[in-house]
Amino acid sequence: MSLQAANGRLIVWVTLFIGLLSQIMPLPSIVEAWRPDWLLMVIIYWSIALPHRYNILTAWVLGLALDILLGATLGVRSLAMSLVIYIAILHCQRLRNFPKWQQSLVVMLLICIYHLVVYWVEFVMDGAVFHTDLFLPAISGLVIWPWIFWILRRVRRHYKVR
Repeated sequence: MSLQAANGRLIVWVTLFIGLLSQIMPLPSIVEAWRPDWLLMVIIYWSIALPHRYNILTAWVLGLALDILLGATLGVRSLAMSLVIYIAILHCQRLRNFPKWQQSLVVMLLICIYHLVVYWVEFVMDGAVFHTDLFLPAISGLVIWPWIFWILRRVRRHYKVR
């Protein structure tokens, strides 16, 4: 393995780690409901950009780490992230060619699917109550996706991640 390939993998894992930290970072209660799903959006980007390398297994491992860090039921976010990344990889060729506003809408839909799966599993396990606040992160993800895409693409090109 060349040094450049190792550096590329390290850069990707650093961005995923930053996404994980951003996901668990404490926020004021006023904006907590609007917290974007940073980790999910970073995984979506890398699975669209490099689907052969960052895929369902990556999403499952990071979802499991997020469950552990949040103290949630183990495997809920792993299942939801794996499903979302499966859908993203299934349509990665189309998503790459969409304009950014259409990509943002698709990412919003993927985030909605993620939250619905998490809600559904928590409802079955614990009897969770449905709130419309469930979809607020999808709206913030819609707004933030173009910037995440732009930043991660620049990182990918600067460090020649393949």
